[in-house]
Amino acid sequence: MAEFHALGEIAGASGFEDKSVFCKWGVSAGECWDLLEGIDKGQTQVDHPEEGEPAVWSHPLDLHYSVKGLVGWPKLHFQVWSEDTHGRFDLCGYGFCHIPTAPGMYELDCPTWVPEGSAREELLSCFLGRGPRLKAEEVVYTPGDRFRLQTKAAGVVLVKLGVVMKDFDLYSVRC
Repeated sequence: MAEFHALGEIAGASGFEDKSVFCKWGVSAGECWDLLEGIDKGQTQVDHPEEGEPAVWSHPLDLHYSVKGLVGWPKLHFQVWSEDTHGRFDLCGYGFCHIPTAPGMYELDCPTWVPEGSAREELLSCFLGRGPRLKAEEVVYTPGDRFRLQTKAAGVVLVKLGVVMKDFDLYSVRC
C-alpha cells in the first residue's frame, strides 16, 4: 500500500483574549485511509500566556496511514477551551484544516469560530460563562449544515507539520 506520514506539532494559538487555553484535537480521514501508527485524537495542556502573548502547546502529532485512494483526505479539527480561575471550562472556538496534499514542511494557521447565540443566550453567557455549543460536533469538519450557522470569529491555532508520502506512484495513487 501507499503510505502517508504527517509529523509535527500543534504549536499554539493566538487571539483568545489572554485566556488560559487548551485544545482538544482530532483527525478525520475517509475509509480509504487506515491508521497504522500514531494517535488520531488528543488534548494539549493548559497554557496561561502573558498578556498579548500567544498560547504555547508544542503538542506532538505523529500520524502514519496506509492509503488505498484519495477519497477522504485527512483533516485536523480543533476545539479550543478556556479555563477560568474557578476551574470551569468554556468553549472558545471550533476549527479545522486540511493536511497538505504534497510532501514538505508547512506552518498552517487554522482560524476558529464560535456559534453566535440569540441576544438572550449572549446575555446569559456573560453572567453564567457558558456560550452556545454545537450538538453535533462533526458539522465542524464535514460539508453541509455548517454554512447555515451564525458564527463569529475566534482565535487562530498554529500547526507545524511535515508531510511524507511513500509509494503513491508505485500503487497508482495519484494526487
